Amino acid sequence: MKIAHVSDLHVLDLGGVPKLAYANKRLLGYANIRFKRKAIHKPEIAAKVLRAISDLRPDHVVVTGDLTNLALEPEFRACAKLLASELSLPADAVSIVPGNHDTYVLEERLRPFLNIFGAHTSSDLPEFALPLAGGMFPFVRLRGPLAIIGLSSAVPRPPFVAAGVLGDAQRRALRAILLHPEVRTRTPVVLVHHPTYPPSSRVKALVEGLHDGDGLERDLAESHPAVVLHGHLHRRVVRKRRGHGGLTVIGATSASLHHHDMDRMAGYNLYTFDDAGKLVTTTAFVLDEATSGFTERAVPETIW
Repeated sequence: MKIAHVSDLHVLDLGGVPKLAYANKRLLGYANIRFKRKAIHKPEIAAKVLRAISDLRPDHVVVTGDLTNLALEPEFRACAKLLASELSLPADAVSIVPGNHDTYVLEERLRPFLNIFGAHTSSDLPEFALPLAGGMFPFVRLRGPLAIIGLSSAVPRPPFVAAGVLGDAQRRALRAILLHPEVRTRTPVVLVHHPTYPPSSRVKALVEGLHDGDGLERDLAESHPAVVLHGHLHRRVVRKRRGHGGLTVIGATSASLHHHDMDRMAGYNLYTFDDAGKLVTTTAFVLDEATSGFTERAVPETIW
């Protein structure tokens, strides 16, 4: 079974947005876009990545958050249009979880992620889903030897804070899901925007990390060897955990990022699982500017 993984598309669309919408954290986000992010995140690159995935015809596609920049409804709609036009796959073949940029501010009035991407979070075990910021999580999609489990680590935060949290209720639901007979016979493939492991410094952990990432690792430790797929770092990386049931944590870079570092340059990851649900191969496909195609590249791996 082949799973394609993209993340952090950061689609920008400010059309028809009233100025009042920027009277909050979005004002700082807009400044970041205006002077920095717009120059390095290119929608045409994201489109190339998605077209390349479509040509590969994977069994499933996962998107691990930060579809937008400012969580504006036009951005969500533009991203939905991009995914639909370039992937040409039904919603049950594309699983999506939100990132911190998709819950930039608390707007229960609109709930654009749920309204626009709800079909991509439909669950085969809906009894475990909880109403969280942006949608219903966790969701479970039983696909062959895999149980694809979507979690939301995205919560509205103050300016300059991009940290995530799952929360006790969502983690309790996850533990119950892992005990379900339909899941126990499959490999859990967990989708979450933030990586489970903390950044290099204590300050970065507070500002950018997943505050209960260690708890998530413990929750997964007793299950069938689990795989966690994430974004957030704008870097492709594989980390294998000593102990913890053989946990493998894999990050995808931003699908729209133009960067000189080939571990960060836009692209996608492709995972192959055998019939028993074992992860067999992890391959990165990196955009090659010279050819406008994609070059296969090994994903840097560490053990911690």
